[in-house]
This record gives sequence, structure tokens and C-alpha cells, in this order.
Amino acid sequence: MMLPCQSRCLRCILLLLNIAIFLLAARQSHAQASPTATGPGSYTNIGVTGSFFNVNYGQRWVGGGSLYVDANLYRKAGVEFQVQSLRFNQQAGVREMTYLVGPRYSFRARGFVPYAKVLAGTGRFTYPYGYGEGTYFVLAPGAGLDYDLDPRIKLRVIDLEYQTWPQFSFGDLHPYGATAGISFRVF
Repeated sequence: MMLPCQSRCLRCILLLLNIAIFLLAARQSHAQASPTATGPGSYTNIGVTGSFFNVNYGQRWVGGGSLYVDANLYRKAGVEFQVQSLRFNQQAGVREMTYLVGPRYSFRARGFVPYAKVLAGTGRFTYPYGYGEGTYFVLAPGAGLDYDLDPRIKLRVIDLEYQTWPQFSFGDLHPYGATAGISFRVF
């Protein structure tokens, strides 16, 4: 039996994957003749990361992981979808779960690829000692560095994020942290 939180998480992941597939299908459909030349074009990566964040609630450092999808409609511009769960190394049961989406811009196309992003979405915060949990709006600007290991595999060297939870119950919350991981090109 799935818990309501797990069911919502699974529905969110499925929704994000459906959106990425829809965007890719719309970009790949052809109505006329085949193009006479090809360029760098669009691509979609799916990746996993490990995360370490200061949740800014009692200065607690929490670890976790995330799944992300980079749907690049053009070589340098695209959209990032991210689902992040911070539940390891917790103190007194403090946990965070975020579901974010937003534009992402890469400054290079190959090799070391620096990028910037601005994600927004929803976050679920679990208070210490099981006193309760709440769902809040989250804004998360960030930047990072990817490295192309080969044409289909990218290493996420570092991704830095500074989140703002402006409607948090006890005043603004500002978690910040870093992630690192790997992604695979699927389209």
C-alpha cells in the first residue's frame, strides 16, 4: 500500500516525464521533406544526483537525492524538471521534498558546460518530532557545471541552488546546497 505522499510523488514524476516526452515528440515531428542539413538540435537528458543542503531551519544539514530531466529545445536553451528528496542525515525528523520546473540556459555546447537556471514549484516540509508538515511555494535560482563524458553521458560536476520559500509558516525559509550526479541522453 502506497502512502499519500508516495502516490503524489509518483504522479508528479510521471507528469514531468510525460511533459518531456510531449515536448520532444512535438520537436521531432516532420510535416514536409527531410532537412538537407542537420545542426546540433535538441536533446533530452535524464539524470540522478546526490544532494547536501542546509535546510535553514535550525541550521540543519540534510542529504538526499534528486531526479532531473533536461529537455533542451535548442542546443543551449531548455527546461529543467527536478524532484528532490532530502531525508538522510536528518535531525529530529526534519525533511524536505521539492518539485521544481523552469528555464535553463547553457553557456557552451560541449566539454565543460556551465549553466544557469531558475526553477519554481512546490515544496513539502516535515517539521521536527512529527509535529506536522506543510506545502509551500518554492523559487530556486541556481547554476552549475556539467561535463560531457561522451555524446550520451554527462557528469553533473556541481549544481548550486539557493531556494526561497517565501510563504513558510515561520518566516521566509532559505535552504541552500549542492548536488552532483550523472545523466544519460535519451533522445
